[in-house]
Amino acid sequence: MSRKIIIDTDPGQDDAVAILLTLASPEELDVLGIVAVAGNVGLHHNANNARKIVALAGRTDIPVYAGCSRPIRRALVTAEHVHGVTGLDGPDLPEPTVPLQEQHGVDYIIDTLMAAEPGTITLCTLGPLTNIAMALIKQPAIAERIAEIVMMGGAYFEVGNITPAAEFNIYVDPEAADIVLRCGAPITMLPLDVTHQIQSTPDRLAAMLAIGNDSAKAAHAMLTFSETFDLAKYGWTGAPLHDPTVIAWLLCPELFSGRQCNVEIEVASELTMGMTVVDYWHVTHRDRNVNFIRNGDADGFYALLFDRLARLP
Repeated sequence: MSRKIIIDTDPGQDDAVAILLTLASPEELDVLGIVAVAGNVGLHHNANNARKIVALAGRTDIPVYAGCSRPIRRALVTAEHVHGVTGLDGPDLPEPTVPLQEQHGVDYIIDTLMAAEPGTITLCTLGPLTNIAMALIKQPAIAERIAEIVMMGGAYFEVGNITPAAEFNIYVDPEAADIVLRCGAPITMLPLDVTHQIQSTPDRLAAMLAIGNDSAKAAHAMLTFSETFDLAKYGWTGAPLHDPTVIAWLLCPELFSGRQCNVEIEVASELTMGMTVVDYWHVTHRDRNVNFIRNGDADGFYALLFDRLARLP
């Protein structure tokens, strides 16, 4: 049976590749809907980008919703310096004809979880956690109905990529992340510790382009655009690929390893705002609330990604 999922996202080139990987895997993943959130760029662009990607993948049956346009308490921080003005610079994709759903994305998440049998829907979060936190605030009963929250966010050994202490998705809305990590639902976190191992090297990008279909060509254009910033920052031969690890974990968890940890979010100190404080060695004896993934098989990941991209138009 396929796993029912809702994708919460701020596309973003790596988000877009994650969505393509998902939509290429209908036997395993039943996408109920995609909800956009403000993050990499503003909400309007992110919702528009999600609509472009479902059209690219030939999956115009997937409904797309717009959620929150700003974090719960803080001013929105965006990343046009990485993703470009639209958030999806690189490929030349047509304007979408897929309609944006009228219902607010937070209400969609609540209504879908409340109508479903408990424990049957997984939330896949690829951006800031504002929508999920607002849904938990508005209807706390959804927490016990969530099968699992699988998120890209945070870091321990790799620490921060937007500040010295914080990973971008958590930093944009740390209060939301704090609410989500305290909600009691099962959580798996794919942090920078993993995504920095999953590098899109020149050979891997060439193999992606060689697939030859429109989806793979667009993914190649996306990643060759967004990698420029990371290559300059890190000096590596390849840029890390973040959000698709969430979907790869759902499809092939054997590619990854980690451990149950207590993870809490810094929400008070401006110096370390948004830091994921990971009790990796269980020194505090606090409840282990997160399956914290530490390592990933990069070759296995890209083999999976290339296989699934080849199934798309």
